[in-house]
Amino acid sequence: MSEKIICLGKEFKSEDERREYFRTELRKKLPELKKMEGFPIGEDDDIINLSDPPHYTACPNPWLNDFIDQWEQEKKQLEKDGKRSVDFEIDEPYAADISEGKNNPIYTAHTYHTKVPHPAIMRYLLYYTQPGDTVLDAFAGTGMTGVAAQICETPDKELKYKFEQEWKSLFGSEPKWGKRKAICGDLSPYASFISYNYNSPATLDEVQSEAEKILKNTTDECLWLYKTKHSDGGFGSINYTVWSDVFNCHNCGHEIVFWDAAMDFDNKNVKDDFSCPKCGSTNNKKSAEKSWDTYFDTEQNKSIKIAKNVPVLIVYTYADKRFQKVPDQNDLDLIKKINSNKIQTWCPTYELPVGYNTEQPKKSHGVTNIHLFYTKRNLHALSVLNNQIENSKLPNKLKFILTAMINRSTQMNRVHVNNFFFGGGGWNAGHLKGTLYIPSMPIETSILEQISDKIKSFLKAISYLSEEYSNAGYVGSATNTNLKENSIDYIFTDPPFGANIMYSELNFLPESWLKVLTNNQKEAIENKTQGKSLLDYQELMFECFKEYYRVLKPGKWMTVEFSNTSAAVWNGIQTAIQRSGFILANVSAIDKKQGGIRSITTATAVRQDLAISCYKPSSEFNEKFETDSTSIIAVWDFVNEHLNHLPIHVVKENATSAIIERSPKILFDRLIAFYVQRGLPVPIDAGKFQEGLKEHFIERDGMFFNNEQVLEYDKKKSENPEFIQLSILVSSEQDGVLWLKNLLSDKSLAYQDIQPLWMQALAGVRKGDIIPELSDILEENFLKDANGKWYVANPENEADLEKLRNKRLLKQFEAYKEEAGKPKGKIKEARVEALRVGFKQCYQDKDFKTIVQIGDRIPNNLLMEDEVLLQFYDIAISRV
Repeated sequence: MSEKIICLGKEFKSEDERREYFRTELRKKLPELKKMEGFPIGEDDDIINLSDPPHYTACPNPWLNDFIDQWEQEKKQLEKDGKRSVDFEIDEPYAADISEGKNNPIYTAHTYHTKVPHPAIMRYLLYYTQPGDTVLDAFAGTGMTGVAAQICETPDKELKYKFEQEWKSLFGSEPKWGKRKAICGDLSPYASFISYNYNSPATLDEVQSEAEKILKNTTDECLWLYKTKHSDGGFGSINYTVWSDVFNCHNCGHEIVFWDAAMDFDNKNVKDDFSCPKCGSTNNKKSAEKSWDTYFDTEQNKSIKIAKNVPVLIVYTYADKRFQKVPDQNDLDLIKKINSNKIQTWCPTYELPVGYNTEQPKKSHGVTNIHLFYTKRNLHALSVLNNQIENSKLPNKLKFILTAMINRSTQMNRVHVNNFFFGGGGWNAGHLKGTLYIPSMPIETSILEQISDKIKSFLKAISYLSEEYSNAGYVGSATNTNLKENSIDYIFTDPPFGANIMYSELNFLPESWLKVLTNNQKEAIENKTQGKSLLDYQELMFECFKEYYRVLKPGKWMTVEFSNTSAAVWNGIQTAIQRSGFILANVSAIDKKQGGIRSITTATAVRQDLAISCYKPSSEFNEKFETDSTSIIAVWDFVNEHLNHLPIHVVKENATSAIIERSPKILFDRLIAFYVQRGLPVPIDAGKFQEGLKEHFIERDGMFFNNEQVLEYDKKKSENPEFIQLSILVSSEQDGVLWLKNLLSDKSLAYQDIQPLWMQALAGVRKGDIIPELSDILEENFLKDANGKWYVANPENEADLEKLRNKRLLKQFEAYKEEAGKPKGKIKEARVEALRVGFKQCYQDKDFKTIVQIGDRIPNNLLMEDEVLLQFYDIAISRV
């Protein structure tokens, strides 16, 4: 590194001088920053010490706009050097599915609840951006978006070759290599701290030297904690100890050690029912009571009640060989000595917050405070390690090692019973992810054994990362980034999804060691303890996406990774995205090599790990639309603009694949969302819309294209003539109409020919939804010829059918309206199509009260799982 440091136009003699100058400036700014949403919980000194300003702050970062201004200036030089193009523009989304494994040194260096492998993100960055562009991820987690931005400049040979082959196949060109600039923020100090370490430079030799010092010093100070006596009188080093809960027999009250009673060594399994060794009666975890100890907690200086557990097995190394033994008196005496001594260095003792995940350890084990998640031995060793790190030259780098060890150091680690009995892979099964669950047979893994492993992992990761600061990071809420309007070139984001993971609760353990905690007031999750329903979650996500929309440049793209199996959460996310102003263009798969995924076609087919591509309309289009917004011309201008942002041709397994976003139904849904988001009446109904589509655009395989696109589609389809139709299962009335149209598009059929096929296509219907009889759906949507065969109506007849059908549906809606108006009116079942037509009519009539009243009376899943109903309800509830 250069001796002279230039940072945001200021010159410093060293990085230490730069850091201290900006820390002083940060301290001055804290009073104003504390007013911002998402400011963390912690003392000023701890927040300052955790920060490396201006590149990273453990609170909202006041220098982000300064970085953006600097990066905009740097773009000019890149353009002069031919590394950027002035007229760079992306019209179509990245539509290919992505398959990328997690087995790389950067990914595995530090665990976290959810992560997207950086090579997966790199594909989006290389496609949507060019060197020097600014990328934002306000749900950055461990900072993989920042890592991807770095490695776009310096991929290793294998990765570079792989990408260049992919690009040649997909686009007929090479990727535009070069560093992108990333802003990575997160509400969690723990997550953003990991991100900072991945996205700030580290000198390999210096980190290795300091890490070896702390390993040696910690080992010297803590070796006695992990000593155990071998059979020849010598002492070995403990690798891990298995502990067991103790129960009281429901019949005689005798203590039962769970390990002794439930581990069936003959049949190689753990018994659900186990016998009392004294009276022989059958017990299980429900019938037997936990045995509790009154224990003097030296760290709180008071007696506490805690679930009794005892060591039952020790695995240790002696003379370079592994052995196992039942704990002897020496081991028990050592544990007693450790437990009775107060730890001389600092360790966290925060009280556990009230939460969804925190109740199990409190109720089942008496773990009321953070330090009780650890055995006293491991807590002692972690405290010593933390003290060594605090007093090292690189505290914020080496804390990466400490936080990487936290979960494996707790009593949440479980015995891997299958490996214990059948061998292979070790006994340590890790903790139950997404929980704070303490099992009945936890494993206490030696801290000393873990340190060297984590040092190796960190050093390996560093060798792949940038040697200079190029990104910026912060702790704060995605609802308020404090960034300038229209300043970001691209957004990649992986937000929380519903009740999947309670991040602030799970991060409480590592954040306790950092002394800076998540402020979860604006945490975008569904959590009963925090009083956040699915609708509250959706509203928080809307606030986040509205902020994303504000800061993204017009005409630019956002990619949202989605990972949840709930149709309601899926629709909530889509609704929040569209309400904020974005227009959805594509959904494709991200396969992390843990089970493949397919692009989805219906709300009820939601699977995991999907990439939602959406765009912010260009300034030119917005100006044109505002001029013609009351005219029917604006409808077709919107459709044409939207078609220009959709994939033209997608190949899967050497066959042309249907693009659902080009289907009439989805195009109409996007039109409704666009108008409703702007508070405008929708000037066309579904029948007239389909008629107009055929007049203004060209249809191919049930999809619509403009004149320029259809030529490309025809050419590419001729190269891949096999066609994969959309797979439609009937789980709603709308699905049923679409399925029948596909069936009857080639030839007319009699009812008796349709009915058996219909029964096979029927999938699980949502609770509370009413699907009419097949005969009624045919009557309302299709025509019958003189021979009694049903066929698809031509556009003119279809429009007439639509009018008649809407009359019937509005009549049904009036019945719902009457029921909802009663004091305790509850609508247990409803025809969703009637609700859709009725909500739309109420919206046109500005009767928002009726939308809210009925929305509150129908089954919640119907509202949450239907994109159109949710769109109208959200707008209405904000206007009542």
